[in-house]
Amino acid sequence: MRNVFDFVAVRAAGRRPGGFKTAICGGVIAVVALAGCAPADTEMAANYAQVSPEVGGPSVVRRLTRHQYRTIIKDLFGSSIVVGGPFEPDVRESGLLAVGASKVSIASTGLDGYNKMARIIAAQVFDEDHRGMLLGCEPANADEPDDACAREFLGRVGRLMYRRPLTDDELQSRVNVANESAKTRGNFYLGLETSLVTMLVSPNFLFVHESSEPDPLHAGLERLDAYSKAVRLSFFFWNNAPDEALLAAAEDGSLHTQKGLEAQVSRMLGSPQMESGIRAFFTDMLEFELFDTLSKDQVLFPKFNFTLAEAAKEQTLRTIVDHLLVKKGDYRGLYTTPNTFLTRPLAAVYQVPLSGLAKKWVPYEYPAGVQHAGILSQVSFVSLHSHPARTSPTLRGKALREVLLCQKVPDPPGAVNFDIIQDVTNVNFRTVRQRLDAHASEPMCVGCHKITDPMGLALENFDTIGGFRSSENGAPIDTS
Repeated sequence: MRNVFDFVAVRAAGRRPGGFKTAICGGVIAVVALAGCAPADTEMAANYAQVSPEVGGPSVVRRLTRHQYRTIIKDLFGSSIVVGGPFEPDVRESGLLAVGASKVSIASTGLDGYNKMARIIAAQVFDEDHRGMLLGCEPANADEPDDACAREFLGRVGRLMYRRPLTDDELQSRVNVANESAKTRGNFYLGLETSLVTMLVSPNFLFVHESSEPDPLHAGLERLDAYSKAVRLSFFFWNNAPDEALLAAAEDGSLHTQKGLEAQVSRMLGSPQMESGIRAFFTDMLEFELFDTLSKDQVLFPKFNFTLAEAAKEQTLRTIVDHLLVKKGDYRGLYTTPNTFLTRPLAAVYQVPLSGLAKKWVPYEYPAGVQHAGILSQVSFVSLHSHPARTSPTLRGKALREVLLCQKVPDPPGAVNFDIIQDVTNVNFRTVRQRLDAHASEPMCVGCHKITDPMGLALENFDTIGGFRSSENGAPIDTS
């Protein structure tokens, strides 16, 4: 079997057969193995061995997602720096916002928004409460330009922002902006503020791009340069820009050695930022941004509110982190594990007696035989893929196909009649299974419903906010 670290050293060459799905397959297997969870069976091991590390797909330019932007600003300048908005909308591609980042640009109105954010951020960085901690040097005279102090700050911060050292010309240009602005505004800190704004709206910051260089070990092929490899590693594992240690490994060349690469990957896997990366990936994959606009019928489901929605997301993420990172569990166990975490509002939905709790999280293990097990039975999944007042095996089955199996389900034709499905008062069709069977008898509907409904019906014991039920409108629910 190939060394798993080879998968990180993907070369920037032509696209190989298999494309995106092959790349994702290799990446997932690599992450599982790197985390200490080697492929659990012969089939997985065979798939792992078949993924060639020799040729990678073309490098693409990606715009920072809003999550990445916020995280980078927090790491650069501290959590007290307020990042406003609005951001340019993220676009989902091949199931992920992170992939869609390569399909988007910045419109003129969006650039104006980034410029406003940059001004707000820079003003905070250089206010009296922050500049002493963040600047790292003091000007000889705060009322005048200070070339040396400006150069030190802009070079250090620019290296982290651009994810590589600034060229001499780039650094000199930023210093010139700071000095000229300091003269115009009569203040050294205001001059640096202006220069920082220009860096925050620079494509070198807002977009992630990778560069290649000739591969000395393979004539005629290209490899990622050291800083681009650092960028690929950091966004892959942490969903964040490279830290100082990773940039240092790129600078001294050790990242191009097997020993140096293994050392950095091992360090990154053991870093607290790994949890942040895992959370970001599953937040993206499970489409948790949809919670921003999710609503439920308050007459039928008064327990559902903003607090419950936020707790639902956090429950799933805590379950994932605990299973994968803390317990080093098999990824597949996420869908069967009885172990989770609860708050009092969640316990009320799950009908679990947890007395004396408010917002405090407590670990909980469902007894054997209880239906609530695995992340697909949690409030987050079943509520996201339901209607405000009723469940939808079709939406849930569609999500299972598209989110977990990467299988695109066709959109319904425009002339579909949904009256049978939506009429929950019809005594002849009391359960959603009965209504779907009647609806799917229409020729234009049957094909897609065969793809989605059998999987979604398996989750019909969970109502639209995740509570367990055994009947609907007085009729027993059949989940077979």
